[in-house]
Amino acid sequence: MIDEELVRCRPCGYVMKESDLGDVCPACGLPRSVFEPYREKVSPKRLLILSLDIHPIAIHLSQTFVALIPLLIIFQMIFPDFYTTVVTSVINFSIFVLPLTLVLSFISGLLDGVTRFKTLRTPLLKSKIIFSSMVLVLGFGMWGTVLSGQSIWVTLIVSILALACAVKLGLLGKHLIDVILPGTYVRRKKKPTKYAPKAKAEGEVKPKINAAPKPKAENAEKPKAKSKDAQEE
Repeated sequence: MIDEELVRCRPCGYVMKESDLGDVCPACGLPRSVFEPYREKVSPKRLLILSLDIHPIAIHLSQTFVALIPLLIIFQMIFPDFYTTVVTSVINFSIFVLPLTLVLSFISGLLDGVTRFKTLRTPLLKSKIIFSSMVLVLGFGMWGTVLSGQSIWVTLIVSILALACAVKLGLLGKHLIDVILPGTYVRRKKKPTKYAPKAKAEGEVKPKINAAPKPKAENAEKPKAKSKDAQEE
């Protein structure tokens, strides 16, 4: 996809190969006339790493086990005689596999964050790291409850907490699905627009506007002429 011509749907922003473009946009269904040429602003190396979709695959795998474990435990509590051995085996297998998938998701998430944004210090990424760490700890906690022979209720509570953290993590992650930093961001000074008032410089003196001269009244009294006697004196 890097070396081929790309096009982008102007209304919805969907990007695809020009050779794969049909009569309509695959995403929004509008006619192909709404497409325009598009050029990737990301380096080929970073784009290649992201195109492997390592993190989305790993996170979907771990989310499957996170959601499956509490559901199976509740199902076994409601139907204790329904293939008890099979259901118990599936629960134990899921609990032991879950931490491994969480480790893969955590590492791939760090790689994905660095590749997309060149940093892990943004507010959203920090929140994702915190909740990912919580899910990871709870995943190993479930592992510990099984190995130590704790009550199934303890395992259920830990699994529900892990599921809650995973849901919050998913809500944070959905905002970053199509977000990527194209290159080094250089902060530019804001230029004043015609709608924004310009800042006053220090020591700037506002010019005074001379008031227009008042028109003379039409009925103004004219000065009286001196009398002839005064002129002779």
